[in-house]
Amino acid sequence: MAKSQQTYNKIEKEKARQKKREEKLKKKEARKAESKDSQGIQFAYVDQYGNLTDTPPDPADKIKVEAEDIVIGIPKKDDSDIEEVDPIRKGKVSFFDSSKGFGFIIDAENSEKYFCHVSGLIDTIIENDKVQFELERGMKGMNAVRVKKI
Repeated sequence: MAKSQQTYNKIEKEKARQKKREEKLKKKEARKAESKDSQGIQFAYVDQYGNLTDTPPDPADKIKVEAEDIVIGIPKKDDSDIEEVDPIRKGKVSFFDSSKGFGFIIDAENSEKYFCHVSGLIDTIIENDKVQFELERGMKGMNAVRVKKI
């Protein structure tokens, strides 16, 4: 009995496989017929504003561009464009904990708060001292370094 059951399952599986093959073949035939029915490939064009359109562009509106005129990358700056920025800034110590070795300085120009570590100090500072400092990029943002009392 088990053998006939097994054979029956094999026959059913084979029928299912055959049905799947036929469906796949029908789909393939339908796709071929559909592609022959279509009038060819449709194009999409981009107008001068960057919008997609089905009408081709007017050849009279074509602009000729020389390859030498195309700039790739960032254009070089002239020396006249560069402003001399004083790296030394002035500010006020808003908080400094000498036991922990860090604090914060508020910039006098833009009221930004900058972290200050004891390793960046030239003079010892306390809260409310007026100082001058320079900025360096640190792990979490800009840090005040070379800090001196004014």
